[in-house]
Amino acid sequence: MSSREFAEFEIVSDNLHGAAGGWLFVRSLVLRNRATDGSVSAHYTCDFVVRPVGIDAVVVVLHHRDVHGRVQVLLRRGLRPALALGRSASALPIPDDAQGPWTTELVAGIVEAGDRGEDGVRRRAAIEAAEEAGFTVDPADVAFLGAGTFPTPGSMPEKYWLVHAAVDPATQHAAHGDGSPLEHHAETWWCELDQAIADCVAGRIVDAKTELALRRLRDVIVP
Repeated sequence: MSSREFAEFEIVSDNLHGAAGGWLFVRSLVLRNRATDGSVSAHYTCDFVVRPVGIDAVVVVLHHRDVHGRVQVLLRRGLRPALALGRSASALPIPDDAQGPWTTELVAGIVEAGDRGEDGVRRRAAIEAAEEAGFTVDPADVAFLGAGTFPTPGSMPEKYWLVHAAVDPATQHAAHGDGSPLEHHAETWWCELDQAIADCVAGRIVDAKTELALRRLRDVIVP
């Protein structure tokens, strides 16, 4: 069945699995593909992750130019238990020692159900900048870095919205976080933009959304 022949999914069964109070659930579907001529495929299982609090996420590049005119970006190191606990060395195609529990990323957060439209994403970016980095950002000063992108379309319908905002490093205050233990002991620092991208290529930063957002920022603001 080609894309031209595909008409719709036929849902044979639909179940949601997960612990009460959890952030993520697995939606397990049994599907058939129906073609435009009415024929259907064999049954198959499609599992993907859902997040009740909000489907999408915003990724925020906070930046400024130093006295030499170089673009500095704010990086953040925080806990990511899944990387430390979910990657068995015996199961890895290429063994590595770069995964968790501390991971370097950009400021980011879930776009919650009430955050509607581009203004809602900008508002959420400003909230995350305050919670995770200690910067007060006017949502009107948040700009998009192109279109949103799906990081893992085979297992989660989440889209990343990549944005940026210029800040004055002298105005940074203590980040109050969102109350989660995952944000305990997180730290931020400034890094020159090209160096941060080089660190991504070298594997010193292993977060894909961070590399993509940094590269888009360079395309936008560096001559």
